[in-house]
Amino acid sequence: MEIFNMATATLTSKGQITIPVQVRTALGLETGDRVEFVEMEDGKFSIISASKTVQDLKGLIRKPAKAVSVEDMNRAIATQGAKAG
Repeated sequence: MEIFNMATATLTSKGQITIPVQVRTALGLETGDRVEFVEMEDGKFSIISASKTVQDLKGLIRKPAKAVSVEDMNRAIATQGAKAG
């Protein structure tokens, strides 16, 4: 794993840290946002933004011009699978 930037924070007696501004900016964090600490290999952790909900994603993907049925999707999958095989 390559390291591009490094930021340091100090743990308080209450177990709290202030996330450095460069990290908050990179993660798009704002006041009140939640974060998750994800355990990786070798006892390392990654911090990720956990404050976005599915509702926040609304509007990111536009509706298709034409609705596609489940049957149409299954046919397309079968066709592509036959070509790949």
